[in-house]
Amino acid sequence: MDEPLHRSRPGGFDIRPASGTAATRVADSVWLSEGLSNAYLVVTSEGRVVINTGMGFEGPVHKRLFDAVDAGPVRYILLTQSHVDHVGGVDLFREPGTEIVAQANNAFCQADDARIHPFRVAHSAPFFPGAVDRAEKHLHVQARPAPTRTFVDRDSFDLGGIRFELIATPGGETVDSMCVWLPGPRIAFVGNVFSALFGHFPNLVTLRGDRYRFALPFIDAVERVATLEPDLLLSGHFAPIRGRNLIRRELERLRDAVRFVHDATVAGMNAGRDVNDLMREIRLPAELEVGEGYGCIAWSVRAIWESYAGWFHQRSTTELYPVPASEVHPDVVALAGGATAVAGLALARLERGEAVAAIHLAEMALAAEPDSRPALEAHLAAHEHLLAKRGGRNFWETGWLRHQVARTRSRLG
Repeated sequence: MDEPLHRSRPGGFDIRPASGTAATRVADSVWLSEGLSNAYLVVTSEGRVVINTGMGFEGPVHKRLFDAVDAGPVRYILLTQSHVDHVGGVDLFREPGTEIVAQANNAFCQADDARIHPFRVAHSAPFFPGAVDRAEKHLHVQARPAPTRTFVDRDSFDLGGIRFELIATPGGETVDSMCVWLPGPRIAFVGNVFSALFGHFPNLVTLRGDRYRFALPFIDAVERVATLEPDLLLSGHFAPIRGRNLIRRELERLRDAVRFVHDATVAGMNAGRDVNDLMREIRLPAELEVGEGYGCIAWSVRAIWESYAGWFHQRSTTELYPVPASEVHPDVVALAGGATAVAGLALARLERGEAVAAIHLAEMALAAEPDSRPALEAHLAAHEHLLAKRGGRNFWETGWLRHQVARTRSRLG
């Protein structure tokens, strides 16, 4: 069997704002403009269909490229999900009479984004600093569109001899995720139904902060798309995936990988195992190998656990009260002889390759003495160690480690 697709496709570090000079023709009548999320154009004899529109500040690029292909009226804008990088350019593309079509949960998801916008901006900045800065500076062009047409499970329409079928896939990144299916040429526009990196484990929990995504609905979404047997898969990021057999094989591997992790986590819960033990132990067998460049198996184990059982792990009474362990760190640091002594213990741990334990100790020392230079140096060294050892594997982990390194260096002056 061929190697998994994730080994040959770009990773999360290659997702960049739209800057193209021309749209790419990916099939008869279908064009692609890449950006923070892909925008697609379908040209028909009766007008155009735009599928996703990028961030608001990217909209002019997508529109310019698509207008150069065809200047016909925009009859439909189809939104495969409500995330800001899919809907931001809607106002620029909308014309009198344009139908904006989304799954029925779109308004619910957009309301979430609006409700905790400051939180999401702050928590996204470590991972997308340039994009967040540009988005905030151009909020006036970021659309928050109200769909003119919604559906619950399935919808369809014909335009210029092309059949468009809309299929809800709520197990994707958002509960309003949908697949746009063109049965004639067998093309599936899936947006980020399978997370941002096709062939990688999905993001069941995001480090930037988002609602949990659930394993079993994700599996159902994979099966909904696999049943279509597409010849061409057009995802939210990067180039098309071509070939019915390749697509089927990748979808089956992805489905079975998520099911394996789900079932192993549930079995561990029922056996009374600790979630940290399961996060360390659950690994995919070789035949189910998928990438971890975006989603991470260990984080997903915890997400699956907590999606069933919530945040109370019955380890300690302290979980019930708003008194974090850091409240008593100064007492422990005092007993250990001060922040400098604890920082020395952190460096000793780091010399043994135990970077996470070193961070625990450095953070204890900093809780007692926030400006302790030895503690800050130990904190920095542990993060630099992790970045050197693990950086570049996972987009989110790498972004966070880089952020912590930069922040700690700044504190050190």
